Amino acid sequence: MIYLDNAATTKMFEEGADIYKKYACQSFFNPSAGYNKALELSHELDGVRSALLKKLGAKTGNIIFTSGATESNNLAIMGSKRNGRQEYVFSEGEHPSVYNVAKELASQGHIVHFIPLLPDGEIDYEELKKHLNLTTRLISVMHVSNETGAITNLVKVDALRKQFAPNALLHVDGVQAFCKLEYQIDDFNVDFYTISAHKFHGPKGVGALYVRKMQNLKNIVYGGGQEKGFRSGTENVAGIMAMQYAFEKIDVKHNYEKMKILHDKLVDIFEKDEKIKIIKTCNPYIISAEFKGVNGETLMRVLQDNDIIVGMGSACSSKKAGNRVLESIGKSKDEIKSHIRISLCEELTTDEIVYAGNKIVEIYNKIWEKVK
Repeated sequence: MIYLDNAATTKMFEEGADIYKKYACQSFFNPSAGYNKALELSHELDGVRSALLKKLGAKTGNIIFTSGATESNNLAIMGSKRNGRQEYVFSEGEHPSVYNVAKELASQGHIVHFIPLLPDGEIDYEELKKHLNLTTRLISVMHVSNETGAITNLVKVDALRKQFAPNALLHVDGVQAFCKLEYQIDDFNVDFYTISAHKFHGPKGVGALYVRKMQNLKNIVYGGGQEKGFRSGTENVAGIMAMQYAFEKIDVKHNYEKMKILHDKLVDIFEKDEKIKIIKTCNPYIISAEFKGVNGETLMRVLQDNDIIVGMGSACSSKKAGNRVLESIGKSKDEIKSHIRISLCEELTTDEIVYAGNKIVEIYNKIWEKVK
């Protein structure tokens, strides 16, 4: 099988699974307990926080461990609320775990602005500027689009915030960027940054929220007061330790260079067929492509029968009709229906990519001949 849906989830590192087993079956203690074995685990978790801050490129800040991206996004947005009617800014391209929180804020009576996307999938920065003001409470944008691979210019977003909304907090969903792009989070001055372990070969059900200043956050879950009271519930120690193994193992620069080679080979194969249209971005991990005249779901299922796995966009909304993000960049219903998403990882080989690319084109044309 050639797996090309790594934006949905990645295969867990086998060594990480061994670490998970160790902390689930041997060092299984509750880190909030008072005996020595538990205290040792608590210190280990603090070590992971420090390691994660270093990987993010943050000289200072705080790490709150969560169950994954959805919880981290909800905590950042809802936890930044204050009393009274407030103003929020989101992009149209956000993941459902942000977009649906934004809709909930609007239903509660808050002022919510959605910033449109440009045809290449990036945020319309001119429109963003128009919706920023002194009463803006929070700006929330995605670092890398899970649908198109478009990369948000966070330096530009931060500059616009400083100029037009200096009181606003900045939340970034970094799920598709962390361990894939080279950056220093301090360069963006973000207040909250979301990561999810299963997007970089860690286990499912664990993630983290970077918080620059804890006074900007309030808890939204009440319980035993774990994570300094900001995320009650016993920490998923096994998952956290396996997550650390994953992010420390990954060589971001090396992987990025390899992805550029694989990406370009795949794009070259596709572009030989003028019926295939690709959304061009500078992100080598995600290829969003339209296979003219063929239903993307049909193509996906036939490819699956040939041991090639591709996606159709966000797994969290794949069972819903249409595609909100592709609609927002101006794609028609027919174009959206013929769309698939291919997302890469460093475990793929050149031979696999060349084989998969040629096979995808071959199968696409066989279907095309039947339906044209």
